[in-house]
Amino acid sequence: MYLSFRSAVVAAMGDALSALDFPTDDLGIERPPEDVPAVLASSVAYRLADVAGAPPPEIAADLAAEIDPDVYAYLEDVETRGPYVNFLPSDRYFDETLEAAQADDYGTLPDTGESVVVEHTSANPTGPVHVGRARNPIVGDALARVLEYAGNDVERHYYVNDAGRQIAVFTWAYETFEESALPEPERDSPEYEMVRYYRKGNDYLEEASESDREAAEEAIQAILQGLEEGDEETYERVSEVVDTVLGGMCGTLGRLPAEFDEFVKETRFMRDGSTDDVVDRLKDLDAAVFEDDAWQLDLPDFEKNLVFLRSDGTSLYTTRDLAHHEWKFDNFDRAVTVLGEDHKLQADQLSATLDLLGHDTDRLQQVFYSWVNLPEGGMSTREGTGVDLDDLLDEAIDRARDEVENRLEDRQRSDDLDSDDVERIAHQVGIGAVRYDVVAKQPTKGITFEWERALDFEAQSAPYVQYVHARCCGIIEEGRGAGQEVPDAVDADALTTAAERDLLREIARFPAVIEQAADELRPHVVATYTRDLAEAFNVFYRECPVLDADGETRPARLALVAAARTTIANSLDVLGVAAPESM
Repeated sequence: MYLSFRSAVVAAMGDALSALDFPTDDLGIERPPEDVPAVLASSVAYRLADVAGAPPPEIAADLAAEIDPDVYAYLEDVETRGPYVNFLPSDRYFDETLEAAQADDYGTLPDTGESVVVEHTSANPTGPVHVGRARNPIVGDALARVLEYAGNDVERHYYVNDAGRQIAVFTWAYETFEESALPEPERDSPEYEMVRYYRKGNDYLEEASESDREAAEEAIQAILQGLEEGDEETYERVSEVVDTVLGGMCGTLGRLPAEFDEFVKETRFMRDGSTDDVVDRLKDLDAAVFEDDAWQLDLPDFEKNLVFLRSDGTSLYTTRDLAHHEWKFDNFDRAVTVLGEDHKLQADQLSATLDLLGHDTDRLQQVFYSWVNLPEGGMSTREGTGVDLDDLLDEAIDRARDEVENRLEDRQRSDDLDSDDVERIAHQVGIGAVRYDVVAKQPTKGITFEWERALDFEAQSAPYVQYVHARCCGIIEEGRGAGQEVPDAVDADALTTAAERDLLREIARFPAVIEQAADELRPHVVATYTRDLAEAFNVFYRECPVLDADGETRPARLALVAAARTTIANSLDVLGVAAPESM
């Protein structure tokens, strides 16, 4: 309904501007001021003041006078307040919103027919997932969910770096050192057991004598060369390490949850010949130069050349990633990649090179994110001194459990929830707090994760929104126990108060929020919406009794609560946050 209403407003404003001989390139449509009971407004009068030689309020009045609400669907009235033209919805708008939001799939948009591959996380399989990189799987998974809600056919891919030097070092170390020479693993999980070899290997390379280090480097180089030449035995040796570590990492990612449809290995594009094919075509480009014993691309918009083939004939990560992206273009309509800000130069060079190779790079969209830090400061994986994501999630669950138990004790509700309920809620709230706090910020802004904010039931956090969902479920369950079911059909005319209408207006916005988040690749837009929706519900809850209401008001308010429950649940689902039925 909101999208249809917006289309009507666009048509009405366009017609009014044309009738007054004003330009129609910018309609100035936006959300109205908070104290205006409209759905949309136009501030275009500001822009037209100089053109028309009249004050904005006068222009707004002239535009409103040109609009006949009866001509446009869902439009009841057009009013002005100062420079704003405000568009008020009809009763039909509220009726259809209330009905639509009863459906479990409310907020999903029609199929676009477009296939989208979302590549995210893609952390090197060298050890446990680190907190600093946790933003990638959280933002990436939320982006995939947003794009699915927006009607796209989405696949989630993890690009596995199994051909770089780090993996060669890891494989050599795993085959070289005895487990008895290693410290105890920090957790009983494959990646924690395996990372000990990786750290041992790096320490050895830094501390060994020159001759020992040269021998190690020769073994490491042999692994890299074997991969480049497609040697099956070398591939199997590397795969044993990579697959073991990756399996453990996926266990951690599954806790978020962040799951994948396919793990695409870098060596795939070496073994099938596509990397060699890319190299041959790159050499034929006018931008190709052979300098410093390596093939490079002299890209005009970059200070640094892109090396794509070393002097020993081995390819580089970006070379193989070019073949990877050509494969994406062959199999998907659009490719979205989530990357850390430290990969921006590499990503920009890759895009420029794909353009030189004749690809439509508008099909490639890249979302960059900044790091997640804890108040204690920065974190590092190489030294083994950082904070692992598992540690953060464990702490989140523990803190959430304490908060839930304290609230039960304060409210003397210990009989309402058993230990299994408390544990379920602790996981839903704890994990939800981490995801929500990360995804609610613009990806390019750094985050310092703070427990007090993330787990604050009263502030704009995941628990705050989750509690509203639980409250909706409680009202509906209480009504059901008293024989008051949510009606199959209801007339929104019974919802007349400002709080009821404001809540309905927020519910109606949800499909448009999905559309905006998908178009702009900004899932934090949905997080902002969940807070607006939760606030609107809490105002309604304070001002409008539901089960004690009279006559037709009671079933209408029950239907409104059910609509709010569905909308909150789905908006949290977009973010990958659980919607508890009790808290």
